[in-house]
Amino acid sequence: MSTKRGSRRRRPAPRFVVCIENTGYPASLELHKIYRLVADADAARDGDLRIVDESGEDYLYPAGWFAAVELPQRVKTSLLRRLPQRQSA
Repeated sequence: MSTKRGSRRRRPAPRFVVCIENTGYPASLELHKIYRLVADADAARDGDLRIVDESGEDYLYPAGWFAAVELPQRVKTSLLRRLPQRQSA
């Protein structure tokens, strides 16, 4: 009898980016604001990022409009309490 638990796939840790460009989308993206990044390999291959924007939904935006940021755990926890937790399919 094995003592191994079923292999559950770990959910990737939330990642965050800061908006550095919002041309044409000032209502959807605020400059210098931190946004949650939703993992999307297809979007990344096309040069885009899936971001939970001001609408609370996740949309694709050019990757060059954002810079990745590393945040202290305390800040991540606070942001995750406030940000919508949408997951892409």
